[in-house]
Amino acid sequence: MSITAPLGFRAAGVAAGIKFGRLDLALVAADGPCASAGIFTANLAKAAPVLISREHLADGRARAIVINAGCANAGTGEAGLSDAREMAVLAARAVDCAVEDVVVASTGVIGVRLPMDKVRNGIDEAARHLSRDGGADAARAIMTTDTRPKQVAVGFTASGVGCQVGGMAKGAGMIAPNLATMLAFFTTDASVTPALLRRALVSAVGDSLNRITVDGDTSTNDCAIALASGAARAPEIAREGADYDALCHALTGAARELARQLVRDGEGVTRIAEVRVEGARTSDEADRIARTVAESPLVKTALHGGDPNWGRVLAAVGRAGVPLDIDKVSLWIGDVHVAEAGAALEYVEKQAAAAMQEDPVRLRIRLAEGQASGWMWTSDLSHGYVDINAHYRS
Repeated sequence: MSITAPLGFRAAGVAAGIKFGRLDLALVAADGPCASAGIFTANLAKAAPVLISREHLADGRARAIVINAGCANAGTGEAGLSDAREMAVLAARAVDCAVEDVVVASTGVIGVRLPMDKVRNGIDEAARHLSRDGGADAARAIMTTDTRPKQVAVGFTASGVGCQVGGMAKGAGMIAPNLATMLAFFTTDASVTPALLRRALVSAVGDSLNRITVDGDTSTNDCAIALASGAARAPEIAREGADYDALCHALTGAARELARQLVRDGEGVTRIAEVRVEGARTSDEADRIARTVAESPLVKTALHGGDPNWGRVLAAVGRAGVPLDIDKVSLWIGDVHVAEAGAALEYVEKQAAAAMQEDPVRLRIRLAEGQASGWMWTSDLSHGYVDINAHYRS
């Protein structure tokens, strides 16, 4: 159940000394060339590895991914770009592929140079330990403030041949994805054209990883990468149809499971919630309202305290920037109908408070504008989150 679940992939995670006392560098390598796709952060302050990997994935081909924790290599200028390029060169040499076939990713503190002597040694060591059983170590090596690794494997059938999607991700804070998530990596042993793999990845991320928020911050390093080895020897998926739909379903399922693991392991998180909006004019408007509610500090602190303060939800709906008739909005906490037509209903407070203890807490918002809907997963905002981020560098 890891990034190496699909055939044709090996991985390793090693302690390079970038983050003292733990695994901090991961290498994933395919046995041969792969179709590839990547989606990257919309933050204008893009990290050096994002810029390099975007270049390398332009041709839709890749063979290896090298990832370090402990240093984001963001806000590091030309020197950071040089370091990211060197990481690609080192990984290419280690797995015997072209430099342009290496994807680079980093996570950690912004504005700090990579300790390249440690990175060099770490890549060499990781290459020596590459194995089919190395996925679990790789997933641990990419963690920052995560308390546990995030991994997934999903099986599917293409043209009667059994295939797998494997994945791993990291992220606990600075999570409000915009075109991707913190760091997420997917592999499959299905054979698929780069164009269709990208289409499937965009669809999967849009319906999973782009629907979670922990703190409203979009990272400088966000990326979601997919590699397809074709090692299962199923016919190539070259057009939309049943095989493509099966791949999309598996990839979306894997991405949703990683998204669930990410938001549940958010920094200081004690409770998660699902925010659903229905009756909107468009799905974009429904998503905007759901995100505004999910990222509201007042909603998130009420969530932490188990307080059924539905007025905070209504206020967030009203400031989402979506034209609507607030006097037609209805709200539910779990199965408890707490507001109708923009005003309070008579309900049992204890029942509403009990609904705030569900896992996940369910916040449902019904507009009266149309037929579109949207959703987000969010977490509470706790003292733990403040403690972690007040002393992140120290």
